[in-house]
Amino acid sequence: MGGNRTPFYETSPLHFECTCCGDCCIAPDGYHVFLESGEAEAIRGYLGLSKGWFRRRYLDRLADGKLVAALEADGRCVFLGADGGCRIYSVRPLQCRTYPFWPEVLASRQAWQREARRCEGINRGRAVPAAGIRRQLKCFG
Repeated sequence: MGGNRTPFYETSPLHFECTCCGDCCIAPDGYHVFLESGEAEAIRGYLGLSKGWFRRRYLDRLADGKLVAALEADGRCVFLGADGGCRIYSVRPLQCRTYPFWPEVLASRQAWQREARRCEGINRGRAVPAAGIRRQLKCFG
């Protein structure tokens, strides 16, 4: 019968408080910030850049054609400021707005705890209501 198990975040509250450390903006190998074309255009407009310059400086395409934010040589997101703050915070992409409430991080308590080793805001601060977590997950279809 086991296919409809109640997600762990429904039975035990999760705590999260962003500390603005910027660690989630520094990519381990194979990690990318995926962008929809509308998100890229919103960022370009926010920065006030020409399409050509924005595309050359801030965007990359993966081998499969997906649009991603460029990475600096050290793996930092191209939009991460020297002070550790996001330079496009008010127009940041869905992927950034929903972190750490991603399906793969919420797949199990173990996955949540594994992400907590990378993110100091996990297991910190107020409990996040399960309804809010469900809302975040809906963004991923």
